[in-house]
Amino acid sequence: MSSNSCGVRVAWAFAALVALTAFGDGRSLAQTAPLKIGVLTDMSSLYADNGGPGSVVAAQMAVDDFGGTVLGRKIEIISGDHQNKADVGSVIARRWIDNENVEAILDVPNSAVALAVQGITRDKQKLFLATGAATSRLSGDECSATGIHWTYDTYALSQGTTKAVSKLGVKSWYFLSTDYSLGAQLEADSRKVIAAQGGTVAGAVKHPINTADFSSFLLQAQSSKADAIALADAGGDFINAVKQAGEFGITKDQKLVGLLVFIADIHSLGLQSARGLILSSAFYWDLNDETRAWSKRFIDKTQKVPTMIHAGTYGAVMHYLKAIQSAGAIDGPAVAKKMREMPVNDFMTKNGKIREDGRLVRDMYLFKVKSPEESKYKFDYYKLLATIPGDEAFKPQEEGGCPLLSKK
Repeated sequence: MSSNSCGVRVAWAFAALVALTAFGDGRSLAQTAPLKIGVLTDMSSLYADNGGPGSVVAAQMAVDDFGGTVLGRKIEIISGDHQNKADVGSVIARRWIDNENVEAILDVPNSAVALAVQGITRDKQKLFLATGAATSRLSGDECSATGIHWTYDTYALSQGTTKAVSKLGVKSWYFLSTDYSLGAQLEADSRKVIAAQGGTVAGAVKHPINTADFSSFLLQAQSSKADAIALADAGGDFINAVKQAGEFGITKDQKLVGLLVFIADIHSLGLQSARGLILSSAFYWDLNDETRAWSKRFIDKTQKVPTMIHAGTYGAVMHYLKAIQSAGAIDGPAVAKKMREMPVNDFMTKNGKIREDGRLVRDMYLFKVKSPEESKYKFDYYKLLATIPGDEAFKPQEEGGCPLLSKK
C-alpha cells in the first residue's frame, strides 16, 4: 500500500471520528437546532391590518419576553403570506413542516386557509394555534388533537353581537356574507341566535372576498326593508361595505351590524362613520392597566393599535412555550396535551381553559363605538357594554360535533 493511499484513509477516518463526536446519531444536532414557529398570515390584503405584520411582531414579543430559548434551543419566528388562498397556505404549511422543521403554525386570518392548515398539522402531528381564524368548525367537526382555537370564533361573535342587537328591538335581518367558510359559518351561527330571539331573516346575499363595489349587494339588502343588515365578513370587505352603505344613505332607515369587527377597521373608518356600532371582541387595548401596558409596547413598535388577533398571538405563543418547558419536549401531541392541562393567564385572558376540543374558553366583551365627541385620546374608540363569561360566550363542546369527544 502506498503512503499516499494510507494518508487518505487516515484523513477519512479522522473526519468520520470528528463527525461522530460532534453529532453522534443526529440527536445532538436536532437538540441544538432552532425551535421554529411559523406565523402564516395575510401580509398585504384585506386582513393585513388585523393580523399581518402585527402578528409577527406580537409573536416575537412573546419569544423575547420568554427569554429567547426553550429547552436549550433558540426560538425562531418565521412568517409567510397565504394570500387568502387555501392552496397557497397549504403549500407553505407543508414546506415549513417537511423541509424547514417548523413545529407550530399560528395566526391564519382566513377560515378556509385555517381549515386546510389544521388538516395538515393534524396529519403531521404539529401544533396549530388558530389566533386569527374565526370558523367554529375548528373546534367542531374539524377539531384536532394538536389544534388550539385561541382568540374568538363565529359562535361567540354571534352570541354577543346578534343577541345584543336583537334585544334592542331588531326583529328582521338581511345577511350580506362573504362567499367562503367565514361568511357561511358567521351567518349560520347568527341565524340560530336570531331564531332563538324570535326574529326572522328576510333574505341573504353572498359577495366575493375582497370586494371593491358593494352597490348591488347593498341595494338588495335595502330593498328587503329588514330592520338590520348583518355584515358577515371582515377586514377590508367590512370597511368597504360600511363606507358604501353610508354613501347610499342606507343607515338612515336600517341598522348596520358588523359580526366580525376589529379595532383596526374602526380606525380606518373613523368614528364619524363607525359611531354607534355594537360589536363583540376578545380584547380591547384600553380595558385595564395590564392591557394598556402591553399595548403601549406594541404601539411603540408598530405605530398601530393592537387587534384581538395580535393580543391572542402573543398569548398563544407564550402559553405554547410554557407548555414545552413544562412537558420537557417539543413533541406536538405531548405539548398540545400540556397546553390543555395548564390554565391560561396573561394580560388578555384570566383563568382561561383549553377544552378537549381545542377551544380556549375565555371572557368576551360587548362594546359600542364612541362618537367623535366622546373620544378623548388616541385610539379611544370603545365603550364597554358588557362582559360575557366564557361559558356563555362559547358553544358547549358536546354540541360542536368534535370527533375527539366520541373517542372516549
